[in-house]
Amino acid sequence: MEPFAVAGIRIGVARAGIKYPDRRDLVVIEAAPGTRAAAVFTQNAFCAAPVLVGRAHLAATSPRYLVINTGNANAGTGAPGRAAAEAACQALAERTGCRPEEVLPFSTGVIGEPLPVERIVAGLPAALAALQPEGWSEAAHGIMTTDTRPKWASRRLSFDGRPVTVTGIAKGAGMICPNMATMLAFVATDAAVEQALLQRILHEAVADSFNAITVDGDTSTNDSLVLLATGQAGVKIPPDGKDLARFAEAVREVCIELAQAIIRDGEGATKFITVQVEGGRNVAECRQVAYTIAHSPLVKTALFASDPNWGRILAAVGRAGLGNLDLERVNIHLDEVCIVQAGGRNPDYTEQQGQAAMARSDITIRVELGRGAAAARIWTTDFSFDYVRINAEYRT
Repeated sequence: MEPFAVAGIRIGVARAGIKYPDRRDLVVIEAAPGTRAAAVFTQNAFCAAPVLVGRAHLAATSPRYLVINTGNANAGTGAPGRAAAEAACQALAERTGCRPEEVLPFSTGVIGEPLPVERIVAGLPAALAALQPEGWSEAAHGIMTTDTRPKWASRRLSFDGRPVTVTGIAKGAGMICPNMATMLAFVATDAAVEQALLQRILHEAVADSFNAITVDGDTSTNDSLVLLATGQAGVKIPPDGKDLARFAEAVREVCIELAQAIIRDGEGATKFITVQVEGGRNVAECRQVAYTIAHSPLVKTALFASDPNWGRILAAVGRAGLGNLDLERVNIHLDEVCIVQAGGRNPDYTEQQGQAAMARSDITIRVELGRGAAAARIWTTDFSFDYVRINAEYRT
């Protein structure tokens, strides 16, 4: 199904030749006047130049345009990189009549290479000429790097008979371990939402979606997520009540669908893994255990081999850093199969049961800590031969 258009949003895509000829690599998103914006960015200390510029511009005003390029991350490029990001904003502002501060720049691709800003500037007229409300799927293709497929999600709901749309696109397949948001994601709605409320909705949605995924444990320099609210549907979201809850859930669902699409398209991934940790003292320690499992190369390679080497999962739980862990309270499951009971191998477990569970393409690893009522869930992938090949050949 094609993504739903969002009233007040137009999108144009162009081939600017930033890294490869004849590839969709430049996207412009136009937002109607009065659009409110919320955003989250990477917490990587070496954040990319467009992240620095985007933060500064958002602090100054609301955006009218987003300009996104692939093929070059403009990260690790110092002062010249920031100047290049500013130049892209200036060029778009000159062509549209807005102020440079009303443009947010985003980049993705190889780190450490100078941004060929002149190619972006040259490609802007074509992107602007292509602006259309139905440009979401084209844009989803235009922001891809090592992705093998575009990623989009849409929801439509009604308030007193008036429809409201939430649509988003995302890119990401590797260097995935968000610490605020995701690689690049852009979500928009035609509801009217006050900025502070919009930011709160976004943060809550991110916690259950983009901040609950990992492919390889690497937080990118460029992670950015923007939520735009154009207000063009004529529906204002209240600060509390059922209407707020319904709208926030729609945003959350779009974010979860996009985040899961990133995991399913993880570089070289053959399996979609849910890691569910229950019975913790707090959510933080549950996530700590979940990420220790998800980041273990030994666990991930066993998953790729469909090898029920449950000792690797047990060892990951043990080294997650939980104090005073009562091992006799720990249980571990692969889907419906209990492999560890009371801290040791389940007497009823058989290797055949483990192999049958591990052979599936979608697997849930469930850990019961037995020390509280908190729980956390994240999604990850296995590690295959192709993950090594893709990343070994990334710059060639």
